[in-house]
Amino acid sequence: MVLKIIDENFSVCRIEDPAAADFTDTYCFLSKTDEEVSLVCPTNAVPEHTLAREDGWRAFRIEGVLDFSLIGILAGISGILAENKIGIFVVSTYNTDYVLTKEESFEKALAVLSQHGYIVKPDKPSHSTDSSL
Repeated sequence: MVLKIIDENFSVCRIEDPAAADFTDTYCFLSKTDEEVSLVCPTNAVPEHTLAREDGWRAFRIEGVLDFSLIGILAGISGILAENKIGIFVVSTYNTDYVLTKEESFEKALAVLSQHGYIVKPDKPSHSTDSSL
């Protein structure tokens, strides 16, 4: 399975008004429940007014479109990271899943996933032919 690094710093926020989210940015994940409105976006795109905010997240996505019949993809990734004491925040879209870890754990997360057979690709193609860490 291929994991693609996203070259952004992310923030996880609670906001009052969904209209505060900037949907023109490349990444904007908004969810609303009866209890809260949550926003995950690049740190430089966080709305001016938030109810709560946590900066310092990095992300990768599972490359490709995942069929809804696939089972255990996130369980495999989250299990490996949990065994290595790496916390995650996951956002799922129609096509795929995005896994965020805190900045200080990001390189370790990619390394342990690579050791377990995941292929880690940079956000932008590099001149190297090595696609793992």
